[in-house]
Amino acid sequence: MTAAPGRRRRSPIAPHVVELRRTVAATLQRPLASYYLVVGLTVVLAGLGLVMVLSASSIDSLARTGNPYGVFAHQLVYCAVGGVAFWLTGRVPVRRWRVASPWLLGASLLALCAVMVPGLGSSVAGAQKWFVVGGLSLQPSEPAKLALVLWGAHVLVAQRGVTGVRRLLPVVPVGVLTAGLVVVEPDLGSALGIVVVLFALLWFAGVPGRLLGLLGGGALAAVAVLAVTASYRLARLTSFLGSGDDTLGAGYQSQQALYSLADGGLLGDGLGQGAAQWSYLPNASNDFVFAILGEELGLVGACAVLGLFALLAWVGLRIAARTVDPWNRVVVATLTVWLVAQAVINIGYVLGLLPVTGITLPLISAGGTSVIVSMVSLGLLAAAARDEPDARVALRR
Repeated sequence: MTAAPGRRRRSPIAPHVVELRRTVAATLQRPLASYYLVVGLTVVLAGLGLVMVLSASSIDSLARTGNPYGVFAHQLVYCAVGGVAFWLTGRVPVRRWRVASPWLLGASLLALCAVMVPGLGSSVAGAQKWFVVGGLSLQPSEPAKLALVLWGAHVLVAQRGVTGVRRLLPVVPVGVLTAGLVVVEPDLGSALGIVVVLFALLWFAGVPGRLLGLLGGGALAAVAVLAVTASYRLARLTSFLGSGDDTLGAGYQSQQALYSLADGGLLGDGLGQGAAQWSYLPNASNDFVFAILGEELGLVGACAVLGLFALLAWVGLRIAARTVDPWNRVVVATLTVWLVAQAVINIGYVLGLLPVTGITLPLISAGGTSVIVSMVSLGLLAAAARDEPDARVALRR
């Protein structure tokens, strides 16, 4: 028999789709669903990062040191330390972080000053922004962002009754000081991350849009001045605008990254099979690891990474909306925006949509301090998820 005229035949997979939606909705309503999502995202992103760092760095590491696993071994150590930090952070009561926030910020500012002292900080490629301890590098600008989030949320929540320009004090001056110390190193990419943190803090703390607009204008003017006062920054900007030398100059990395993405096609060339890692793409394992990922895992792998960070954004904002503590809410929302914005900026300049800034892709790029601080930040999200009212009841049971 044929279907009656005008009546649409129901798809045979429709019942399965409906059932799947019901199952997902029921799962997300469970008390600890947010916590397990944060744990799962952390494990998946860190594991993918280890695979991609090994694939992207083995050839270059073999050529420079004779050991194809040198960069990967360091990344494995950082992930192990970060994993322990994630577990510990997820079990420390969130109120203790608020109490410790002024001390953490003070220590971070002292570290930013100390790294520029000759003999204490290590200079690489003209930038003095690392401490080197036992062969491992530590970058104080990364924990400074986290400390600014914790302390800034503490001050802004405590000053909820303050209005006008006084609402910006003292968070904005301290944020500008932190960014200024990072710019002096020089590291404009990390300074941009601090600016993102500062604006996210103010937004989620309820600072009026008029004040945010004024600050945004000042920030754009400062970025423009910094961009044109250093030759390498100006070269990156002119290359992005289409007037630079894209064959051998500042646009070389961006051009090679696009070639890598184009070579990947739909499904990619396979892990370890990409051509860009053979010295065609500088900094392939850190700043431009997304290009290697797109070449070896294709459009499908690249979209999967985008989906993971989109899921992180949703989970983080979900936790922030469900928490009852105002300080916790501001911290979780700001950390979520910071991590996702960092991923957007990194992927954006790999795709040629933004100027190159040198910001890493969280948990996937090679980089010690960035990996550890990202895991600590996700640990704070996990702690907040465990602190949700329904989650606390479930844990007591």
